[in-house]
Amino acid sequence: MSTVIEQAVEARLVAAAPRMPTIPATLHYDGRDPFAVRMSFPAPATLEGVEVYWTFARELLTHGVENAVGDGDVRVRPYGYDRTVLEFHAPEGTAIVHVQTGDLRHFLQRTTALVPAGQEHLHVDLDQDLADLMRDAC
Repeated sequence: MSTVIEQAVEARLVAAAPRMPTIPATLHYDGRDPFAVRMSFPAPATLEGVEVYWTFARELLTHGVENAVGDGDVRVRPYGYDRTVLEFHAPEGTAIVHVQTGDLRHFLQRTTALVPAGQEHLHVDLDQDLADLMRDAC
């Protein structure tokens, strides 16, 4: 059984410039890193012209489809009936995208089927993580 879930979503970038069409994005979840979700944007959709990844807590996304959450680099909040806003804050600026809430809920349901909420700690290999840290320290 695969421990990786990927789901394509359409994101609408909110910008001061004229409105851009939707851009493709991909949500990633790996059961070997059960607390995290990664959202990637392809190179043509970024200012730098390279693929950009944002990694943040799955719990942030779970709560963000219902209520405004986050006070750091990633913030999530509902917007209207069927959209969710994700804000990505970096020194270069802030990117704000709208995603269909139904797509996010579907993704979250799939991740919860793989690793139920509250059971993430059972899927973490602390011995391997510590060995990796020690290897990198040498």
